[in-house]
This record gives sequence, structure tokens and C-alpha cells, in this order.
Amino acid sequence: MKFNKLAIAIALSLTAMNCANALPTSTTTIKIIAFNDFHGQMESPGTLRQTPTSPAATNVAVGGVDWMAGYIAKLKSQNPNTVVVSAGDIIGATPLISALFHDEGTIETMNRLGLDFNSVGNHEFDEGKAELKRMQTGGCHPTDLNSCRGVDVGTPVPFEGAKFKFLAANVVETATGKTIFPSYAIKVVGGIRVGFIGMTLKETPTIVTPSGVAGLAFKDEAATVNALIPQLRARGVESIVVLIHQGGVVPITQSFSTINLCDGGLNNSPIKTIVNQLDDEVDLVVSGHTHQAYNCQIANRDGRMISVSSASAQGKVLTDINLTVNKATGEVSAVSANNIVVDRTNATVTPNAAIKTIVNNYKTISTPVANRVIGTVSATITKTVNSAGESALGDVIADAQLLETQGVGFGETVVSFMNPGGIRADISYANSTAGEGDGNVTYSEVFTVQPFGNTLVSVTLTGDQIHTLLEQQFTGCTAGYPSSAPVGGQPFNRILQVSTGFSYEWKEKGTACDNVDPTSIKINGIMVDPAASYRVSVNNFMADGGDQLYVLIQGTNRLGGALDLDALENYFSSNSLVAPGLKNRITLLP
Repeated sequence: MKFNKLAIAIALSLTAMNCANALPTSTTTIKIIAFNDFHGQMESPGTLRQTPTSPAATNVAVGGVDWMAGYIAKLKSQNPNTVVVSAGDIIGATPLISALFHDEGTIETMNRLGLDFNSVGNHEFDEGKAELKRMQTGGCHPTDLNSCRGVDVGTPVPFEGAKFKFLAANVVETATGKTIFPSYAIKVVGGIRVGFIGMTLKETPTIVTPSGVAGLAFKDEAATVNALIPQLRARGVESIVVLIHQGGVVPITQSFSTINLCDGGLNNSPIKTIVNQLDDEVDLVVSGHTHQAYNCQIANRDGRMISVSSASAQGKVLTDINLTVNKATGEVSAVSANNIVVDRTNATVTPNAAIKTIVNNYKTISTPVANRVIGTVSATITKTVNSAGESALGDVIADAQLLETQGVGFGETVVSFMNPGGIRADISYANSTAGEGDGNVTYSEVFTVQPFGNTLVSVTLTGDQIHTLLEQQFTGCTAGYPSSAPVGGQPFNRILQVSTGFSYEWKEKGTACDNVDPTSIKINGIMVDPAASYRVSVNNFMADGGDQLYVLIQGTNRLGGALDLDALENYFSSNSLVAPGLKNRITLLP
């Protein structure tokens, strides 16, 4: 029979108060060090503000996997009963130093950092199921000679694979019904059997290239966790931790002073909805996906408040968690969590020299590729969007894709669309650490902008389908959705970036699929005919229905093309100077 943990604790406390000869309960402390969304950021990702309003000049350098390892070693020295965990996306959408080598360097440095468990995130599927399994088991990439570079960097050959376990309880092979990785792991820590359940973002199929998740089903997170509780209890586990690649957003500028706040209690966030449904046996939730730092208490389905944490992203923050556990029962009686910045100026922390050597060696063999200058800009080109949802960098990328696909035999396209989530960074005017000089743009910089390795795809759509595509950008519109698609449409508006010559007007009216005036959709100033056919180009992620843009699947006469990154490089080569500035192709009506 299942009892409420809080009620049991109160009853035990009252019993102890009334028993004069009662002995103190024997407890032990288990430390869990957590992070999430590392994204192959083996080097420092930059700086972090000290407070939301502090001047940029006072920002502090953070992150770097060698410094993460130093912090983890210091925390472990405080308590030998320590487990290191990740809530997903340690690989995928990674910098060139990791991505050029299929993220093998990230796995190798995580092995040496001491990671124990990683719940699989959506970006782990960027290169598909088979490649993800290679990350776990090791071996060389089947075609790319940039794989297995251990001789150059000082790691085993062939690639050793992850020494830590991938966990994915809610990801199953549709053909067999079996999970692709273990649902959970049990680790005996300080004599206590602790269960770790790994959970992947349920919406992964909507934000990952469909071919990368073909043959897989992603089940409801809360229901999957709750169904596993009896199995864990039958194996003598009373201390249960959920590692989940889903999260929430706190409306606070991330800084040293705000990383432990929980403004609004993550109201209306996916993670709060999930935690509200969890079985009372779950003691701790380590979350991720949203790249936020927060430290919250959220009610489970029985109303008991449990700790829910997230540690920003890219190795900027670690969460130091202590579980107080009753030695006799294995039950967790208290949880304390504290987000700490991986501060590279902290004199009490020693970065891991062996890991730093591996990173330096990968840097050396990637530098000739990374530092190659491919073009020039007259000022920084930003991905920041205006009120209509358009960005200067989005305009440039869409134009690059149109240039690549408009020629005869290459697509004959008249418009290109780019998903905003695929634009990962600005293109900076200022000189970088490569020393290329102000205004010069390196291959590494554009790779950081588009790190996914997507290919361009040209398809034929009718004017009516183009209108549907624009409506599918907005929440609530499910026109053209397949029966298997999520209910409700987009979780938030995803305004596509559009190429030169294309324009339209929109206004959010509160009526599904009625935001875009079809008469305003124009190509080179001429209104799009709903019945006519037009050639359009997108990346393969979008072409396969990614970001819930399902109407693109209906595109006919599909033609594959160049890598999106090659298209952007060619655009810079074709333009002696690329100037920033919004083109105002998208108009938001008052």
C-alpha cells in the first residue's frame, strides 16, 4: 500500500517526540552534481553577468569542460558518495571543435570528467539513431575520416564510446516496443540503492529531422515515469531521481545573482505540468532543454513539493544537490539544491589538465578549417528579431539559400524559407580570438550560426500551400496536420525567415489559421496565385515536417541540394561585403 511520504515523516517525528528513549535516525548524504544542454561546448562559451544590470565590463569568464571537471572534483572531495548526471543534449548543435569530429571529443572529455548518466535529449538524435548508438558503444564513423582521431588528440583508437550510460525510458522502437537505451539505472551510493530514470523530450519528433527519429515513438514523460516506479521499488529502490530533457523559463536575465531563483514557480511551463503528475515516490527532478538556470519547488500529484533544478547550458553552471537519506529505509527525507557558476577566475578550483590537453589537441587539428576567412561584413549581423519576427541574419541566410537553389538544375526556386530555431548565433563584426581582423568572417563563425549539417531541399508548392505554411508558423493552426501530429499546433509562434522578393503581412487575430492575409503574399511584387505552382527551398529538417511545418511534406518534385553551411559560405564568396539591416519583408499589422 502506498503512503504519502510527508505524512510518514510527520508520523515518525511525532513518534520520536513521544518516545523518551528513542534513538536518533541514522542518515547519510548523497551528493548529485547535475548539468544539462552541454552541446559540445568543450571550450568556454564566453561570460556571464554578475547581476541582471551589471555592466558588461564586469562579466566573468565561465565554462569549459576542463573547468567543469575541476569544479566536479572539488565537490566530490566534499563527499565520496557522489553521482554526476546530465539532463540531455550533451551533443548536437555543437561548436566546430566538437561537431567536426562527430562529437567524439565531447564524449571522451565527459568520460574523464566522471559523468555517470545522461538522459537522452532531442539534439542527441541530430545525426540519427544509429549514430547515437555509436556514441554509446564506440567505433569509427562509417564514412568520415575526421572520426577516430585519437592518435592526434591522445585518446584510444577506435573511438572508445561513452563510459557513462545513456538513459531514455520513453523512447521505443515502434517495431519491437523496446526502449533504445535503458529506462533507468540503479547505483548503490553510500549503501543506498538510488534509481535514475532518464526521460527524453516527448516533442522530439517535431524539432528533429524526421529521418533522425524514424521508427521511434516518444511516449508521455509523466506516465512513463509513474509506470516505472513499481519496478524500482521491487528492486529495493526508495530514492528516485528523474533526469528529464524538458524544462521551463524564468523571466529573469540569467546572472550569478539569479541562477537560484524560481520566478513564478515555472507557471504554465511544460516541466511544471509534468511534475504535477508525478508519483510521490519521485524525490528529485533534474531538468533541461530551455537553457535556463533555476532552482524550484513544484508540487507533485499528491501536493508534496519536490526539488526541480536546471543548470543553464554549455557548461556555464552546475547544480550541487544533496539528498539526505534514511539508512534504514532508503527514503529521502530532505533535498537541497544550489546552482553554482563554473567561474574560470576561481582560484580555489584547479581545471583538469588532462582534459585540457585533449581539448587543445582537438583545437589544433580543427583550427585550419575553423580560421579560414570566407567573407566580410560591415557590421554585426544579428539573429535578434523585430516585432514582425524578422531578423537581419535570417534575411541573409534565406537569401543564401535562394542563391544556391534558384539556378537551372539546382532547384529553380523563387523563394527560400529558414526556420528561426536553426539560427544559433550572430555573425560578429569584431575580431575574434582567431585574429582574423574586424569585419572578417571565419568558417568557424558561420558554422556556429548553422551547426546542424542540414542539406537544402527544393520542392513545388501551390500558392495555397504557401499560405498554409505561413499559417502553420502560429500557435493554434493545425491545418494540414497528419493525424499523428501533436494537438494544438505550435507551442509558440515560429516566424520563418524569408528570402528577397518574398513578402507578406500578418496580424495575430486569435482565430486559428487566419493570421496571414493571402492577398498580401507576394513574390517580386506579384500576388501569389493560390492555384499556381511555385518552387521553394528549405532545409531537410523543415522539408520533412520539422518544427511542425507539415505542409512541406506535401511538396512535390523534391530535389536535394548543397549543405546549408556551404550555401552560406558561397553567399559570402559571391558578395564582397555583406551589410546588415532588416529588409522588412514581413509586416506586422497594427
